[in-house]
Amino acid sequence: MPKPDPRRVALVLVDHGSRDADANAVVDSAARELARQGGDRFVAVQAAHMELASPSVDEAFESAVAAGAEVVVVVLFFLGPGRHSTRDIPALAARAAARHPGLRVVISKPLGEDLRLVDLALVRAEEELSRASIACRRKRRRGS
Repeated sequence: MPKPDPRRVALVLVDHGSRDADANAVVDSAARELARQGGDRFVAVQAAHMELASPSVDEAFESAVAAGAEVVVVVLFFLGPGRHSTRDIPALAARAAARHPGLRVVISKPLGEDLRLVDLALVRAEEELSRASIACRRKRRRGS
């Protein structure tokens, strides 16, 4: 496939979705940051939820097409492969794309397959150890 014109490519970052608004805000925030960092590399960057919350995959595709997308890259905001990332979301994306003849869809691997997450895991562990150490020192100073 020839490299598409970036002014015609949209990213749709898809997670599972939740009834908890704070959980859904994580993918919304990530999509905003992708849009900020992507600059003019993409015609649109959208968050979407597989189920339980809006915007849905259908809604995100509609928004991407309205922005001028001819190609939608679905970025799976999942740690590992499973039924949702290998079957459910590809099926939802195919149904959404079928409403727009000529729209091409590319689906990423889940984020967790990228070993750069190991570095992030180490950072998180160090942060928590640091917090635990600070909390222990505070308790000792208070005489607890």
